[in-house]
Formats: sequence, structure tokens, C-alpha cells
Amino acid sequence: MGFSRDRLFIGWSPGIFSSRVDSFPVSLSQESTRQLIGSALYAWSRESNLDFKETRTGDADIRVSFVEGSHGDGYPFDGPGGTLGHAFFPGVGSSAGATHMDADESWTYNVAEGTDLFAVAVHEFGHSLGLSHSSAENSIMKPYYQGTVGEHQRYKLPPDDVQGIQALYGEDRLHRWTPLTTLTHT
Repeated sequence: MGFSRDRLFIGWSPGIFSSRVDSFPVSLSQESTRQLIGSALYAWSRESNLDFKETRTGDADIRVSFVEGSHGDGYPFDGPGGTLGHAFFPGVGSSAGATHMDADESWTYNVAEGTDLFAVAVHEFGHSLGLSHSSAENSIMKPYYQGTVGEHQRYKLPPDDVQGIQALYGEDRLHRWTPLTTLTHT
């Protein structure tokens, strides 16, 4: 099963968006977390007319928080395992673009144990940008955790996800390249 328009929601207009990490997991350093979040956003921007710039203060289009239990949005987390994160679709209101990760998870990167932050962030940012779940083989937007997806600097979205993001924001006409450094495991 491939890409279908019925899994799309209304997106933002193509352009430059800001992102901000409001809180951090205890299992990864702030530097590693920021790098993985940036790489997860880059996975979407490299295939579309979107670009992301991190801000550490003020308003941001995409806001990432590591929170636990009931955290005020009506979608409480359930502790380790189960629900790993959730994100709000683009639109009007204070929740638009918000991405919440369960702080009770053991967040890791590219290892067998724990929960891979990069893989979950790519998935959740798909929602923040307007994509719903997909049943397509290998889609990052499948409705369940699939484990690590490999090195963040080499990751490319599967074809179904590329079709979905390009349907919302168009193809990448900027042909930009952002060098990504190698992340050390922490």
C-alpha cells in the first residue's frame, strides 16, 4: 500500500521554521538531544521546501518537550513502554507543532536497548508537519515503534513518506546540504 492523500492533514506554507527543545531526557546529553532533534527535522527538510532553524528562546513553530504522566494536553504518558511520544498537527492554537516525548523512557540512539530518540523524533515530526499514520511498508509513519533506523547523518525517508511530505510542501528546490557531525553514544 502506498501514499494516499487521505492520510494528509493541512500543513503550514513552505518556508523556514523555528524549533526549540524545552526540556531534555535524563538518559542523553543536551548536546546529543539537540543534534538528534536537528537531524530528525533535517530528514523532512531535505525532501521538501522546508527548512528549520533552532532557537533557544522565544516562540518556535516546533517545540519539543520531554514530559511524564499527565502534562496538561489531555494525552497523558503511561511510563516506560507503551506510548513513546505524540505531536500536534499544524494549525491554529498553542498546541500546533508541539511534540511531547515520554520522559520515563530510556532514550538512546542507534543501539539495541532503550528507545531510539532519532527514530521516534522523525515519526513525531511527521505529525507536527501534517502527516498522519501510514500502513506502507517501511514508512517511518507506521503507527508503532520500529526500533532504530541507523545513523542519523545517513538516514533518508522511505518513498511513501517522501511522497507525503512533498504533497504538502513541494519538492526541495533549494538543494541545500547541511553537514552533520558524527554523534558519540552517551
